[in-house]
Amino acid sequence: MIILFIIGILLGAVAVVFALQNIAVITVTFFSWELTGSLALVLLITILSGMLIAIFLLLPQFIKSHFKLKNLQKENQNLAEELRKQKELTIFAKRPIEVQATDALQ
Repeated sequence: MIILFIIGILLGAVAVVFALQNIAVITVTFFSWELTGSLALVLLITILSGMLIAIFLLLPQFIKSHFKLKNLQKENQNLAEELRKQKELTIFAKRPIEVQATDALQ
């Protein structure tokens, strides 16, 4: 946990240095939209929009995997319970045979 905190602080420091070194004002035109701002701001907006697009594209697969994982965990629990019951039946099934065998020897 502390390592993630340190990495976050380092990335934040790098972002601040980048923003301070790239204060040039630029204009970005996309179709009829125009955005004027510092280079760092434009790059930050571009990176964040790319991340949002990636998240929205990957979200259905994450949800599908989550439900599949939950179903497999439930199936695993059911199979473990069934195995436990089968082991109990096996133990109880062997007991009468052992008792009968010892009775016959006496």
